[in-house]
Amino acid sequence: MEGTDKDAISSLRSVAHPVRLRILSMLTAQPMSAAEVARELDLTHANASYHLRVLHDAGELVVESEEKIRGGTAKRYRYVVGGDPTRPPGPPSVEDGIAWQQATHTEVIRRMTHRVKGPSSSSDIETWVTPETWRAAIDLVSQAMVLLHEQARPARTEGTLHVSASSQAFVMGDPE
Repeated sequence: MEGTDKDAISSLRSVAHPVRLRILSMLTAQPMSAAEVARELDLTHANASYHLRVLHDAGELVVESEEKIRGGTAKRYRYVVGGDPTRPPGPPSVEDGIAWQQATHTEVIRRMTHRVKGPSSSSDIETWVTPETWRAAIDLVSQAMVLLHEQARPARTEGTLHVSASSQAFVMGDPE
């Protein structure tokens, strides 16, 4: 397997875990240390450090800063929306895409247990459309997700809502 293929798979597999998906969501709004992640998600420090290291090694997180604490160094990580821009793009394998979907669905189900009344949207479709319609739809979904990532605020910031948004859209081949 070539390096770029292995890197793309490693990146996708790195986020195919419900705890890591939660970490990415948290680190969209603010950089955090392993100790802060552990407190927020009720994890051990070692467990939080492990998940942060996996995400960092896969190019999903960057070290925002380092701070000397009690003779050691605490790294504060930040999520790079879309992953490391220097990582070569590559399509994931079907198996890796399924692993990511399973982790995402597990996380969405967890989030649904915290759902409260308020504006929401749910939709599902498998259909046929023109390439132009597909491109327009993908652009709108992408714009919405980028907006949410760019406007994310630290947890429990006054005047904010705790929200969840997930998106999957892809072109399908004909069933065999």
